[in-house]
Amino acid sequence: MSFFNKKSKISEDILKVLNERNRFKRYSFLTIGCFLLAFAFNVFYSPNNLVTGGVSGISIVVNNVFGVSTSTFITVTYLILLVLSYLILGKETTKYSLIGSILYPLFVYLTKDMVNLIQFNVDNMLLIALFGALINGIGAGLTFKYGFSTGGSDIICQIISKYFKISMGNAIKVFNFIIIVGSGFFITNGNNIYAWENVMYAIIAVYISTFLTDKVLLGISSSKSFYVITEHETAIKNFLMNELGKGVTVLEGRGGYTGDRKKVLMCVIPTKEYYLAKEGILEIDKNAIVLINDVYQSSGIE
Repeated sequence: MSFFNKKSKISEDILKVLNERNRFKRYSFLTIGCFLLAFAFNVFYSPNNLVTGGVSGISIVVNNVFGVSTSTFITVTYLILLVLSYLILGKETTKYSLIGSILYPLFVYLTKDMVNLIQFNVDNMLLIALFGALINGIGAGLTFKYGFSTGGSDIICQIISKYFKISMGNAIKVFNFIIIVGSGFFITNGNNIYAWENVMYAIIAVYISTFLTDKVLLGISSSKSFYVITEHETAIKNFLMNELGKGVTVLEGRGGYTGDRKKVLMCVIPTKEYYLAKEGILEIDKNAIVLINDVYQSSGIE
C-alpha cells in the first residue's frame, strides 16, 4: 500500500474529535443556514423566476415548463442524489452532505407559502436580486463555515469532478453556468417572450451571494494557504494528505534568532475546508505556529 493511501489512526481520531466538538453550535448554524437558503429561494428567487444555478434553479425551470412544484422536485432530486453519492462517492463523503440534504428540502417545503405573507414589487427586480443574494450568501456562509454541505448540486459536481478529472471549483462554475444561461430558453414573461433580463439579474445575484459568502463569512478568497511550523510534522502531514486529500510541500526553515532548523509545511486548502484543516492542525499540536493567507489564484491545485 502506497504512503498516500495509508489511513493514519491519528488523523481518523482527529476527524472524530472535530465532528464531536461544538456539535450543538455547528448543527445550530447549519440549521439556520439551511433556513436562510430556503427563505431566499421561496421569497426572492422562485416567485420571480431567478435561476441562480443548482438543483433549486433547475426546479424553477421544471416548474415553468411542466408545472411540477419546486419543493417536490427539490425533495425527490435530493434523495436521489444522496443515494448516488453513497454508491459513487462513498459513505465518508456522503455523510457530510446528509443532514444538509435533509434540512434544506424540508425548509423549502415549510417556507413555500411565505411568499404569500411577504410580497414585493416585482417591478424592482434589482432590489429583489440584491436582497435574495444577501440572505442566500449568509445562509451559504453559515453552512460552509462549520464544514457542512447542503448536498444537491454539490454532489453532482463531485461526481463530475471525479470522472472528468476537473477541479471541484471548475465543475461548479460550469454546471451553474449551463443552468443559469439555459434557463433563458425556457422561462418567459407575461408576453411569452423569453425573459433574458431574469438571467442577467440572476448572474448579479450569484456574484453578490458568492462575494458575501467568501468575504463576510469565510474570507476573501476561494482558497487559503497554510504554513505550519510544528514539532509533529508527520502527524499533521498525514492528516492533511490522507484525511483531507491535499498535497503538502515541506519547506526548509531556520529560526532568525536561534538559528535552529525547522520544517515548514505548506498546503493550499479550499475555503470550504478551512475549518477542518485549522482545527485539525491545532488538535494535533496546540503549540503549532499556523500562518493562513488568502489565495487569489492557484494553478494545478484541486
